[in-house]
Amino acid sequence: MEAVRTRRVKEDRFVPVTADDKVPVLEKTVTERAARSSSKGMSPLRYTSEEQRISASTLFAEEIQSTDLFEMLDEDKPTNANWPQPTFQRKTKIVCTIGPTSWTKEMIWKLAETGMNVARLNMSHGDHASHLKVIELVREYNRERGHNVLAIMLDTKGPEVRSGDLPQPLMMKKGDPFTFTIKRGISEPNRVSVNYDGFVDDVSVGDEILVDGGMMSLVAVKKTAEDVICEVGDEGELKSRRHLNVRGKSATLPSITDKDWEDIKFGVENEVDYYALSFVKDAQIVHELKSYLREKNADIRVLVKIESADSVPNLLSILDAADGAMVARGDLGAELPVEEVPLLQGEIIRINRSMGKPVIVATNMLESMIVHPAPTRAEVSDIAIAVREGADAVMLSGETAHGKYPLKAVKVMHTVAMRTEATMPETHAPPNLGRAFKNHMSEMFAFHATIMSNTLGASILVFTRSGFMAMLLSHYRPVGTTFAFTNDKRVQQRLALYHGVRALYLEFSSDAEETFSEAIKILLSRGMVKPGEDVALVQSGRQPIWRSESTHHIQVRTVRKMDQESDDEAI
Repeated sequence: MEAVRTRRVKEDRFVPVTADDKVPVLEKTVTERAARSSSKGMSPLRYTSEEQRISASTLFAEEIQSTDLFEMLDEDKPTNANWPQPTFQRKTKIVCTIGPTSWTKEMIWKLAETGMNVARLNMSHGDHASHLKVIELVREYNRERGHNVLAIMLDTKGPEVRSGDLPQPLMMKKGDPFTFTIKRGISEPNRVSVNYDGFVDDVSVGDEILVDGGMMSLVAVKKTAEDVICEVGDEGELKSRRHLNVRGKSATLPSITDKDWEDIKFGVENEVDYYALSFVKDAQIVHELKSYLREKNADIRVLVKIESADSVPNLLSILDAADGAMVARGDLGAELPVEEVPLLQGEIIRINRSMGKPVIVATNMLESMIVHPAPTRAEVSDIAIAVREGADAVMLSGETAHGKYPLKAVKVMHTVAMRTEATMPETHAPPNLGRAFKNHMSEMFAFHATIMSNTLGASILVFTRSGFMAMLLSHYRPVGTTFAFTNDKRVQQRLALYHGVRALYLEFSSDAEETFSEAIKILLSRGMVKPGEDVALVQSGRQPIWRSESTHHIQVRTVRKMDQESDDEAI
């Protein structure tokens, strides 16, 4: 089949630029796809033929070739600063770690305009002063951009085991002897301190010790009261303050260290939106943190990082206690056999989806782009797999914190996620329908609103004070964007993490019609909907706004020009 050069138009469509327009392509927009498929008695989310599916893939590949990946990733090209960018609403969110490469105002603005949804503060690096500066810049961006706000995530350091300082990096070859000691201040060519007094007790003779997740390895051959004497297995370079793991074991350290508690207090004082809690081994520590947050009257959600061998046996109880999860594959792959990581990733995503909680896939997603301007094909596939498995967000770490090409990395993640979403099949009713949130009526309304919007090819408008109904709708993955209007700016920021949700701030009037009209005007003015489109308005959830406690509403309205009233049809 002859490939045809294409151009991206709007939403998820790719249109041949040849005059005869012969090659079948993806249905043009969500609305047009629904109308065309409906007329043929087909699902609005499926290709009209196998030939079309193959052609769409061919066309996308040709588009990438014709536009040149390096041209697409050119950071020096001017970008339109007027939000929204792009017209198509990507649903999978992007978390960016902010560090020396990106903690300036200019870079935070550029990252946000390129696709960042959540700014991550890695408390393993930097001090409170530098992190506070980032928080203030994100807040400034949120004030200026209003309808494209960023959430702030504070990621605790956790109980990391690290080697001490070395006078210079050591190149070690297979079979070389080397010793780790719990004595402080040791820095010798073949012996260095570790920062954990229980290291000798945790390590057994024969254990494999991994440096930086496996960049090099050593095998413990002997122990004394203070030392673990090793032999180099996989050779490599040992630098100062490297992260150490014992294969198949977790350090017997508390999940929340004294430093973590200081960082958590810092987060409370500065009203971050999320904590990412490192090295969680059981649900008890999650309950302890949530109890502390209740005492402080802090409206901060707790995400657990699944990254230790000890967390796996307690996985269900940990995920049940938390507000969401992160698959932190670096340490997870160091403590578990590496072939288990993709299986566990899929399982964590599946469990969180069944619980209606957000899940982030992290670590090494575009690792090569720390130093290279383009990704490997395996990295591109890794992002696509996370999107297809149903992750709410994918995360960049060193790529945006200290890498050479932070904007290019975000552009790649955005493009791959957006393209993958455009080809995903229709979501079916989950087996736990009505049970994930223990709120049967609201959950049923969210599900049926999703079915209705998918059938019509319509976006969804929801008005929420707590964010609950927007979270429910995100759980069911509607095809169109969920526009969540809220009168609480903290809720608006928090919803930035949720799949498919575009949160907008709006002061609610006592008159429902006035508020509905104002919301549609905002969407029209920003190009998020256009005249003639259908939108589904959902009124349900925990806190009634313009309805009685016992009633729930779904309406379908046709968007008209700003100076005209919208017709509505109550369903």
